Amino acid sequence: MKILRFIPLVCVLIVMVARLPFASAQEPAGTGSSAASTASVTERAPPTQPVPTYVRPTEQTKFHNYLFDSLGPYPVVGATIAAGIGHAGTDPPEWGQDADGFGKRFASAFGIAAISTTMRYGMAEALGEDTLYYRCGCLGVFRRLKHAVISTVTARRGNDGHREFSVSAVASPYGGSMSAVYGWYPDRYGYKDAFRMGNYTLLWNVAQNIATEFIYGGPHSMLSHFHLTISIGSSNN
Repeated sequence: MKILRFIPLVCVLIVMVARLPFASAQEPAGTGSSAASTASVTERAPPTQPVPTYVRPTEQTKFHNYLFDSLGPYPVVGATIAAGIGHAGTDPPEWGQDADGFGKRFASAFGIAAISTTMRYGMAEALGEDTLYYRCGCLGVFRRLKHAVISTVTARRGNDGHREFSVSAVASPYGGSMSAVYGWYPDRYGYKDAFRMGNYTLLWNVAQNIATEFIYGGPHSMLSHFHLTISIGSSNN
């Protein structure tokens, strides 16, 4: 199966991200990205000094989020759903509808997600983008929903964390689908199919952000241990 050829590539990409230098030891005190770190900054800061609403995440925090986004429950659930839909529609038909066909579809969907996530974090590191998801500090379902959707195609930049259009967030889903089409899908698939599959991946990223925004992220939740859960700014940031 041609998908096996891309397993070493995915492993190499993961190792490259894993070897990114940790900058937490070089950053000034209070630059952590967890709620506890933000609270400690508030306690140590003099009353006359305002506490910034945005703190650049450490390399360790970005790496933990990368592992969550590439190996956590979201990509597993997404790959299962995608495999189920493809299996029901026999897409691609060359893979059949037996257990082996479902396994190929699951491996394909999971591989696309892994490559897309790796590309996003790698490109963000090169471009100086912060593509981590920050839960909205605003109130109201529709404002939080808007924040989750906008965060799919934007990233934070600079020390103030202003929001800009994100090249890495938008390009990476199509990079993953292109890898699948030209790597392990049947030869009759082409760039149009890759574009269609990339659109599905982008829509799934929207669903992930919505889930991260509204699912409980308190101190005893899984998100609090593996994913950035602090609230920052509002839907207009």
